[in-house]
Amino acid sequence: MTDFQAIADRVEIEALRGEFTDAAMMRDRARLAALFTDDGVLRMPNIPVELVGPAQIQAGGERLQAQWEFFVQNTHPGTVQLDGDTATGRTYIQEIARTRDGRQGQNFAIYHDRYRRTGDGWKFAERVYEVRYLDTSPLAGSAPTATDADTAASTFTGAASEARLQRTAAALRANNFAVEVLDDAAAARARVEGLIPEGASVFTGASETLRLSGIDADINGGGRYDAVKSRTLTMDRATSTRDIWRLIASPDVIVGSVAAVTETGSLVVASASGSQLPGYAGAAGHAIWIVGAQKVVPDLSAALHRVEAHCLPLESARAQAAYGRPSAANRVLILNAELEPGRGTVLLLREPIGF
Repeated sequence: MTDFQAIADRVEIEALRGEFTDAAMMRDRARLAALFTDDGVLRMPNIPVELVGPAQIQAGGERLQAQWEFFVQNTHPGTVQLDGDTATGRTYIQEIARTRDGRQGQNFAIYHDRYRRTGDGWKFAERVYEVRYLDTSPLAGSAPTATDADTAASTFTGAASEARLQRTAAALRANNFAVEVLDDAAAARARVEGLIPEGASVFTGASETLRLSGIDADINGGGRYDAVKSRTLTMDRATSTRDIWRLIASPDVIVGSVAAVTETGSLVVASASGSQLPGYAGAAGHAIWIVGAQKVVPDLSAALHRVEAHCLPLESARAQAAYGRPSAANRVLILNAELEPGRGTVLLLREPIGF
């Protein structure tokens, strides 16, 4: 091994360790899990936890971070010993955290690492977490005191970067969704027309994205399709409720949006009535979701927070103005994968639109 190769290996391993901390702080568990080899292991004997392989590491991390009120991890470079295509090393850590059930404290710890060179660069073969000091005294500080609305506005309205969009698209495809990344709502509007056969029965879920993009008007007022929503508006809700539900539950195509899409490849939908949920879940022959770039979040924990802190207040204000009553997240649907590849199509936009 040349000295230059050794230097390059050390730099790459240090970047790997930095990427781990960044992914943990950004709550990007999919990215964190991808830093491990297929048989990589994350061990935390103090909990105790032993997670083997990226899938377990991602799922275990999501369960852990769902408990956090806040979490901060600082890492300091440690030693690295190279041995061809493998290496060992240590990373020194300081952490502070408070969980939603009130547990809190700070610690100093060490990651004992084994690394392996792969076709995708250096990855963790093993990380073992050893606590050297633990202080569970109440923390004097606190998380930022912005209101939920302020936090949601700053966190949930900005467009995701191209890298995050592509990472989300790849995760969705791995979960059997068909995905297209499009520039804007105009492109989505044209693409929806190409995806739906003329004469198909189509139901549109209530959606600001569909309204603002013109897709709702195209489907329900254009005459090209058998518009289920338009048909049900002529039916007597007192005597035909069951017939209305049957029509909206299983159209040829259902079109709508979501409250959030995760970088781990899940879609999250919240609804007051639940009218769109049967079709989304599988009763419709084909489901199409148009998703603005601001709806991309790291994981399910962040997605559910987006529903409560951001989407619900905005939808409640709209419903109050339109119907004289606020909305509610009475039913929440999480779509982690499609059983039939391609039944669900996600048109992921580079621009923000909708709630």
